This record gives sequence, structure tokens and C-alpha cells, in this order.
Amino acid sequence: MDSFVDSNNQELSFASITSQSLERARDVFENQSRALSDIGRSLNGEFLEAVELIYACTGKVIVSGMGKSGIIGRKIAATLASTGTPSFFVHPGEAYHGDLGMIGSDDLVILISYSGETDEVIKLLLYLRHIEARSVAITGNESSTLGTSADVHLNVSVERESCPNNLAPTTSTTATLVMGDALAVALMNRRAFMPLDFARFHPGGSLGRKLLTLAKDVMHRVPSLSREASFAQVVHEISEGHRGIVCVVDDAGQMVGVVTDGDLRRAIEKQGQTEHLTANDIMGRMPVTISPDANLYDCEQLMRERKLTSLIVAEGQEPLGVVKSFDA
Repeated sequence: MDSFVDSNNQELSFASITSQSLERARDVFENQSRALSDIGRSLNGEFLEAVELIYACTGKVIVSGMGKSGIIGRKIAATLASTGTPSFFVHPGEAYHGDLGMIGSDDLVILISYSGETDEVIKLLLYLRHIEARSVAITGNESSTLGTSADVHLNVSVERESCPNNLAPTTSTTATLVMGDALAVALMNRRAFMPLDFARFHPGGSLGRKLLTLAKDVMHRVPSLSREASFAQVVHEISEGHRGIVCVVDDAGQMVGVVTDGDLRRAIEKQGQTEHLTANDIMGRMPVTISPDANLYDCEQLMRERKLTSLIVAEGQEPLGVVKSFDA
């Protein structure tokens, strides 16, 4: 089909429709980007007050909202929880059927409603006053019931929604989501939240594994030979070790260098005859080493910076093993 008839009985070509769709989609990105920038520039002391209120909370941070705001609220709670702020979501409708018991006087509640007048959310205010729990409101109307009743109000007002009818929550929900992210990041800064802290909450993820796994936990055995070892012995040990590397050590077992597959090839190209060569003749300079207690993330960063595929794990100059790039 090459053309369509719209609701006004006007015939439109497929090319015209797809062009309009792309244009509208690009408008969404531009409009939302502009709205976010405006809100970011408007952040003031109330935002800092909200951060300090959450930081000082001795209980849990509870997030609540209805509909699309509730969906955004769940994500905000999850982000806070994974970045050092104990948090969970409570559905405001379920709250009045028993879930109010989840909220205590030492908790802080983040209430989300763009209008600031959502009945199910407003009803929570009476209970929060009763137990003297503190609250932060995220709305698009600072003069609303929620905006004027919470301890702190964060304004996410937008000029219009990305929806062509200015009805479906689009730009406003994005603004609310980013406000939640801004709170989480500001709190991470307030707590000096480090990568290792993040890993503790994400042990199943790739980053968590790298930060919590130590070099000594995954290192492979690395052969060691004396300086006097013959070329044939070096080749044999590298082949047996299956790691492409062998350590050269002195009489005290201290590493003085390494021989790699590349060193073997260069020796053959340069010398031709290899019978007279020893490990001392062909070993490379002292390798980059890392502590057995270093984590895999540090190993990966070091190998990337130095353009290496292997790291010798050593205690002082005593070789303990090797970590390969695929381990990280």
C-alpha cells in the first residue's frame, strides 16, 4: 500500500507519513531535553534540603505514587536502594488496606503526583502527620495540596507534555524520573559512595563481580625457571603452562623477568639458531605486576592502560600466578 487516508479523508503517501513520524519523534527528544534543562537550572535550596532530609533519615525512604507516577516511583526507590539509601515503594491504594504498617515515624516518604492533588496520595498526608514522619513531595504544582503540605517540595513543572494532545504523561514523568536520579546521585556524593559500595549491592552484575573478585581468586599457575634454563626448557614450560608466559627467577625465587610467546618468536627471528640461548638471553624486562588482593576491575583497568593481555600476580617480587585479559 503506497498511501493512506487520515481521519480527515486526506490521502497521505507512505513517505509523507514516515517523514512526519520521524519529525514528531525527534520533537519528543528536543522538547524533553529542553524541559529537563529548565528544571535543572531551577534547582535551589529546596533540593539541597531534600537531600539533607533523606541523608539524615534513620529509617527507610519510602516512595509512593499512583499510575505512571507510581511506575516512576518504583524506579526511584530501586535506584536509591542500589546506591546506598535503603528504600522501597508503597502503593498508596494498598497503603489504606494494611500497608500503612510499613511506614514508621523514623521513615521519610517521597510522595509523587504531578498535579499534587491525587486523592490516594493526599490521603497519606493525614497518617504521616499522625506518626510525625517527614515527607518530600515531587509535583508540577507547588501551590497544590501536596506541594504545600509536605516538608519539602521539588518542582517538576513542564510547559507541556510531549503527547500531541498534551494529555498522556510523557515529559512530566521523564522530569520526575530525572529528579529521582538527581536525588540519588547527590546522596551518593553526600555519602562518598564508591564503586566498591555499588558492587556490594550488585554482586550478580558484571561490575559487581569485577569489584568483589580478587586477583588471587582467579589467577592461573605460572611456571618459573632459572636464568640458566635452556631455550628448549622455556618452550616446554610455556607450552605446558598454556598461558603464553613463564617467569624467570633468581636463586632466591625472586622474579627478574618473564619470557612470553612473543619473546620466543623474536629470538628465533633474530638469532636463527637457538640451542645456545638461555632464559636470561631472551627474557623481557620486568613485567607489570599486581597484588593478589587487587580486584578484577583494577586488573582490567591496568591491562587496558598498558595494552597488556597478562598481569603477573606477585607478592613483592615473588610470582604467584597470572591473570589474563579474559579473566577480567
